[in-house]
Amino acid sequence: MNLEHNKNEDHLKLMVADVRRKLDRIAKGGGDKKIAKQHEQGKLTARERIAYLLDDKKPQIEIGAFAGYEMYQEHGGCPAGGVVVVMGYLRDQMVIVVANDATVKAGAWFPITGKKNLRAQEIALENHIPIIYLVDSAGVYLPLQDEIFPDKEHFGRIFRNNAVLSSRGIPQIAAIMGSCVAGGAYLPIMSDEALIVEKTGSIFLAGSYLVKAAIGEEVDNETLGGATTHCEISGVTDYKSKDDKDALDSIKNIVDKMGAKNKAGYNRSTPAPPAKDPEEIYGLMPSDGAKTYDTMEIIERLVDDSAFEAYKEGYGQTLITGYARIDGWAVGIVANNRKVVKSKKGEMQFGGVIYSDSADKAARFIANCNQKKIPLVFLQDVTGFMVGKRSEHGGIIKDGAKMVNTMSNSVVPKFTVIMGNSYGAGNYAMCGKAYDPRLIVAWPNSRLAVMGGQQAAKVLLQIEKARLKSQGQEITDEVEKELLDKIHNSYEAQTKPEYAAARLWTDAIIDPLETRRWISMGIEAADHAPSDEPFNPGVLQT
Repeated sequence: MNLEHNKNEDHLKLMVADVRRKLDRIAKGGGDKKIAKQHEQGKLTARERIAYLLDDKKPQIEIGAFAGYEMYQEHGGCPAGGVVVVMGYLRDQMVIVVANDATVKAGAWFPITGKKNLRAQEIALENHIPIIYLVDSAGVYLPLQDEIFPDKEHFGRIFRNNAVLSSRGIPQIAAIMGSCVAGGAYLPIMSDEALIVEKTGSIFLAGSYLVKAAIGEEVDNETLGGATTHCEISGVTDYKSKDDKDALDSIKNIVDKMGAKNKAGYNRSTPAPPAKDPEEIYGLMPSDGAKTYDTMEIIERLVDDSAFEAYKEGYGQTLITGYARIDGWAVGIVANNRKVVKSKKGEMQFGGVIYSDSADKAARFIANCNQKKIPLVFLQDVTGFMVGKRSEHGGIIKDGAKMVNTMSNSVVPKFTVIMGNSYGAGNYAMCGKAYDPRLIVAWPNSRLAVMGGQQAAKVLLQIEKARLKSQGQEITDEVEKELLDKIHNSYEAQTKPEYAAARLWTDAIIDPLETRRWISMGIEAADHAPSDEPFNPGVLQT
């Protein structure tokens, strides 16, 4: 190993370790005191409930762990968005579990909480997998009600999704394990089956204080909406459980008896590890995101047997396209090639930039994968499309549009891994969040923005200088440098993977060595959703 490799390895491993430390803090939710209080009430925490429910020693992935990261600080923060979402296995059946974290503001719904719940339902809908809600929430966080209540992707959309999931035959099971109030009461009751825990679980449209204020009636919460009331009088809930574990055991028994459904039929052979050591990825990814590297070296450490069948290998070389297997699943890979390459015309092309020929190649490859029903994996390290007179005259907009059109209309499942840069229209063409990847994850060294920090800072600096000059202020070299540093630091903070993950632009920040597991579980989930939807790329400029 050379010095550069060792430097890269240390850099990326430190970033991975930093992400793990942050995740450990996030997993504490509202903190040790709130966790202790939950236990004093005879309740498990959200993460303890999920750990008890899901099959032990089976793989699982957590969606949106960084949701809300460093957001809502003026409200005390909202770790993991106040809700834990995990995809795993229950009695060998793949499921997605949504558990309110009552240690965070009593499980109240912040705007990001609603967005994260909708993401969980979207995964269940796309992949036809059962969804289990473990409810323990005080309802909407009122100081921010205007950001979660009325819009299309706000709180009410969750109940609409309950109805749609049910109509499509996708099982929903809800356990009321704590508070469940006001509009939130509809979520478990619009599920197919609802359980409620004695003493700790309660569900009603209005609590005892509000009832007293509204109609003058005096009643305690247990009589109003406890387990006995709803299992023996109202018939609102279906099962009464004596404690958390009893409720979770009942869910296990219900899921255990679910019948199998048709599969999509994606091709899978016996899984094999990469022939080249995946740990070498740490040393292969440059510590400086502007540096070039050989993307094929990364691919060979992600795919089974390190075997890759390249498509149009000598054409459009700033994109790598080809077939491989990941954990046995057949995949089509579209990856930004970060090497500087020579085009068929003898011109040098920059690594990580999409040129006309590479966009044309990718469009054709994506169509082929749809023809053969092969899931697509996009490996992003892209700075954008090529600009300039030569590119414009060569039709870069036309060829880029062809790639975006084909990718947008793809009917096979798509998965996106942001390995490095993800800038501008390159993010779009390489299946960014706006283009419905089934799962989208980022490595700790990734950057997500309209453009790179240095370029953006210089543009923003010119705007700020013009504004200050219009106010009669003198811009000395010292002032200019101070402004540039301030703008650059602010912009750079917004490009970090934590910033994107906090807003659910990505599903997770992962160790590169976890990439195979995420893609494999994603394709297995997608295999539960057969579809006869034809592939139609729309009108393409030729």
